[in-house]
Amino acid sequence: MLDTLFDAAKSAQKRAYSPYSKFKVGAALRTPLGHIYAGCNVENAAYPQGNCAEASAIAAMIMGGEHEIAEILVIGDGDGLVTPCGGCRQRIREFGKATTPIHIAGPQGVRAHFTLEGLLPHSFGPEHLGNNT
Repeated sequence: MLDTLFDAAKSAQKRAYSPYSKFKVGAALRTPLGHIYAGCNVENAAYPQGNCAEASAIAAMIMGGEHEIAEILVIGDGDGLVTPCGGCRQRIREFGKATTPIHIAGPQGVRAHFTLEGLLPHSFGPEHLGNNT
């Protein structure tokens, strides 16, 4: 299953729209039903208006009628780990659990594995608002 996520994220990364940073990112998530949703970063000349790859994959999942992330893989180029930004960690938190695996990949494959709790400890989520969706 990890190979399928990697392939989907790598394919999405190739479609990224990143004319300003030139830094293409892809993401793919799997739901408990086994469906894969992918997304890429989409930049905008008004920088805050862009979308991260993780946000795009989550939007695709919502459009597909699902609301839970079983695991997610993020791929980026370079030597460093391309982990989700703070905003995307919170987005993943909305639809994931503390134990949700987050796989970090580079061009040749998976480089690291985290849980959501490991990347976003003591997080705030829907249950804090009395919403157990």
